Parts: sequence; C-alpha cells; structure tokens
Amino acid sequence: MHRERFAPSPTGRLHLGHAYSALTVWDAAQAAGRQFLLRIEDIDASRARPEFEAAIYDDLRWLGLSWPEPVLRQSDNLAAYATALDRLTTGGLTYPCTCTRRDILSAMDDPQEGGPDGPIYPGTCRAGADPDKPQAIRLKMAEAIAMAGRLSFAEIGYGPDGETGQIPVDPDWLIQHAGDIVLARKDAPTSYHLSVVVDDAAQGITHVTRGEDLFSATPVHRLLQTLLGLPAPIYRHHGLIRDEAGRRLAKRADDKAISVFRDDGATPDDIRLMVGLQAR
Repeated sequence: MHRERFAPSPTGRLHLGHAYSALTVWDAAQAAGRQFLLRIEDIDASRARPEFEAAIYDDLRWLGLSWPEPVLRQSDNLAAYATALDRLTTGGLTYPCTCTRRDILSAMDDPQEGGPDGPIYPGTCRAGADPDKPQAIRLKMAEAIAMAGRLSFAEIGYGPDGETGQIPVDPDWLIQHAGDIVLARKDAPTSYHLSVVVDDAAQGITHVTRGEDLFSATPVHRLLQTLLGLPAPIYRHHGLIRDEAGRRLAKRADDKAISVFRDDGATPDDIRLMVGLQAR
C-alpha cells in the first residue's frame, strides 16, 4: 500500500507553514489513492508538551484531515532506534562524542560553515572521548559512505535550486556539508536523522513530502537507509511559507498559528487560500 505521512513535533502551535505541508501531503494522498498517516515526532522531551500534541490533532481535524489510529509517537518507539543504532555500532560506524556546541565552534577553521545539523563536526572525539562526560553518538561518515557505495534518490518535487528527478548523492558533499552526524543525542537515545528513517520504514511510507529546508537532510537519510537495509521512499520537497520579511515561519510565529485564524473566524478553505492551495 502506498502511504504518505505528516510528522510534526509537539513543541509549539501549528502555523500556516505546517498547514501548507499537511494539506499538500493530504491532497497528494487523496489524489493518488494513498493512505495518509500522522506521526508525532516528540523525541525532544525538554520542549514537547501534551497540550501542543492535543492541539495538533485538533487543528488537523479542523482542516478536514483524518488518519488511522493509533498514531506513532517517537517516544514510544525508542527500542527500534536502539536496535538501529546497535546495528551501526556493530558495523564499526559510530563513535561517542562529548563535545559541546562551543567546543565544536572553537575547533572550526570557518565558523560560518554548516550543514543539515548546523556547524560541521571536526572529528575531535574520533581519537577518543571522556567516558565520564555525557556522550552523543556520531556516525563515521567517510567509512559509512565507503560501505554504502553509490546512492541516489527520486525527487518528484523540487529542491531549493530546482533539483528534481533522480538525484545522485555526492559523497564529497556529505563529508563537507554533513560530516559525522549525530545519531543519538546526549539528552535522547536517538536523533532526527536516525528516527525518521526508522519510522518511515516501520510505517511503510512510500512518499515523503516535506519542506525544501529538509532537502539537505535527504542525502543523509538515503545513506542511513542503505546502511540499515531500509527501503527508499520517493521524495517530494516543496517551497516554504514565509512571513512578510521573507523568513521561514517558526513555532514562535504565534500570529501565524492556525488556532489564531480559527479564533478569528477563518474556515479551512480560507487557510487553503492563504497558503496558495485550492479551496475544496
């Protein structure tokens, strides 16, 4: 069965950007006869709140979306991430890291460089980490690339520079712009990159629709899928809804929250028109 998914984090109110992404996924699923799934990405326990999760369900149902129950919540799926991490570790592809963000920035030649996770890790702890300090787990990127071989992904939407079609994954790009990514954080037994590929496979997701801001994460996900023996979905990246200054909407953009427009009397069709989609 073909499946699409929308996977928000319960760390704030859904805004117009979320509405655009969720409705884009829903419309694609409905048009192609695919199943629409909802996933709650709540591994950030310090920021996730039950009231935000409840609001996600409320806003999406108000928009006219529905999904099978129960919903997959990442906090209930930690054992699956541990299994995936253990497989990578057994393969010699991980190492512990105790560095803080300040440590990373101070070790960098160019503090402006960055990738899907921000500043590129310089590999300080590859030579050994202090066992008495909190540890993250990182991927040995160069070794992982050598093991995975040639990679590509199918893009039926568009990347930030118009990328579409069958897109090859550039190994040099992964090393220079992703680096030794975090697989498990100091405060969580997984990371976004690891959990999302495990979850997509577990839910049988065949089509991943998401914003172009995550386009740079897709080569990382294809690498992890290959290393873990997981299927590769088809990707559809889309443009972002921005504020009056051209900035991407964030959870703190409360004036763009769906609930604000609802309280002001907007209808679901009004929201569709606001984000450039056709009314139903």
